Amino acid sequence: MAITQALANSFKKELLEADHDFTQTTGDKFKIALYSSSATLNSATTSYTTGNEVPASGQYAAGGGALVNNGTSIASGVAIVDFADRSFTGVTLTARGALIYNTSATVTDAAVCALDFGADKTATSGTFTIQFPAFTTAAAILRISG
Repeated sequence: MAITQALANSFKKELLEADHDFTQTTGDKFKIALYSSSATLNSATTSYTTGNEVPASGQYAAGGGALVNNGTSIASGVAIVDFADRSFTGVTLTARGALIYNTSATVTDAAVCALDFGADKTATSGTFTIQFPAFTTAAAILRISG
């Protein structure tokens, strides 16, 4: 089993079908769920699953937590999306990766992308933070270019 960082193939198709709205204040709602190294997440992942999700602890509950959409932009032919960093407090957990998914999409809990942390990341009676990359065309978490 492995986590491979990738946009979900289903997400690419659903974008063309207008199933995802990243408008900052009025768009869809997105969440991030954390997974152990036993999970299989990759481009073939189509939706949120409880399989190998880290157990509830502190502020982290099944399904993960809501993301704050900081908006979209386009520059040099690259469209980007930004989310605010997401922290879970009072947790004891170990996560190898995460899944961003859309809770508002016409496809129930539609996968957007799998994130591979590169190694297990642990918090013990503390805060677990997912820090998103810079909101630039070279680094943003979601980038679409032609």
